[in-house]
Amino acid sequence: MSIKAAKALIEVLKKEGVEVIFGIPGGAVIPIYDALYDEKDIRHILMRHEQGAAHAADGYARATGKVGVCMATSGPGATNLVTGIANAYMDSIPIVAITGQVRVAWIGRDSFQEADTVGITMPIVKHNYLVKDPKDLPDVVQEAF
Repeated sequence: MSIKAAKALIEVLKKEGVEVIFGIPGGAVIPIYDALYDEKDIRHILMRHEQGAAHAADGYARATGKVGVCMATSGPGATNLVTGIANAYMDSIPIVAITGQVRVAWIGRDSFQEADTVGITMPIVKHNYLVKDPKDLPDVVQEAF
């Protein structure tokens, strides 16, 4: 992901009223963290584990009535969100989980930190997306809300 795409993502999150993101930096989402660095309108809360990020987003949504947002890197970072995503889904709590992914050309080739995040989360989400073209990112993120 380019910094341009990451900044576009942040702009959509701001338009959707996101004030807090719970997450952990990792290679596949570093451009998003770079875009967040100087951002004044969105606060990032660094978690100790990705599972905690998903549960924190769930708790935030329950406490505030707003959509909770969590973020993790690709592969194991994304799979560590699953329990928290499932918990929110079972109680109809609105969260948006943003994860990284390996390069499109590497998908399906057993790349380092590759996981079928879409397939893994299909039974526990209302919608999920695999963005292959950065130009699609703003529309996809907006649709997620």
